[in-house]
Amino acid sequence: MERQWLWEKIGERTKEALKAHGFDSHYCSNRSEAKELALELIKDFQTFGIGGSNTIRSLGIIEELKAKGKTVYDHWIPDLSKEEELNIRLMQGRSQCFITSANAISETGEIVNVDGIGNRVSAMCFGPKKVLIIAGMNKVRPDLESAIKRVREVAGPMRAKSLNMKTPCAETGVCNDCNSPQRICRITTILHRKPSLTDISVILVGEELGF
Repeated sequence: MERQWLWEKIGERTKEALKAHGFDSHYCSNRSEAKELALELIKDFQTFGIGGSNTIRSLGIIEELKAKGKTVYDHWIPDLSKEEELNIRLMQGRSQCFITSANAISETGEIVNVDGIGNRVSAMCFGPKKVLIIAGMNKVRPDLESAIKRVREVAGPMRAKSLNMKTPCAETGVCNDCNSPQRICRITTILHRKPSLTDISVILVGEELGF
């Protein structure tokens, strides 16, 4: 109960900071409310790119979109060839709407992401007409410095472990800025303000979601 109350207070502050930076931002107390709001915000689009995100998949948004007859570009479909997967990643950046999460968000209104390939961070910045970012409050940190630190100490090791990567952090849980061939932390982006030509909505959720 106390954590939910605290997350709501932090969430409201973060929402206002994001708004001041040009982002359309919202706070929802739970995943059910977040899913309902998300589907309302994106209802007019027909083609969707999906970033590599456990958060989005846990909300059941992909299934809802497919049930409505929307075109969904999702590179997590099993048994894709390398060529098929690459084509889907390219189409994500050309879709009308791109849906993903964030690795960290600061209470001061910055959005931090780290990629290995770059299709996700690229699509978040430019290409799709609409970008929707959904993040649990476990990803919010007080300032930009601590948000970047979260990626190194939490998001990076946990994602590498979930993907069964052969990296030091997947073994030890500690980032040592490796040069492993399977390193997933290769590109860092910080959305200090809303990109000039991209409409971005952020939904903060008062639950622990994703890495």
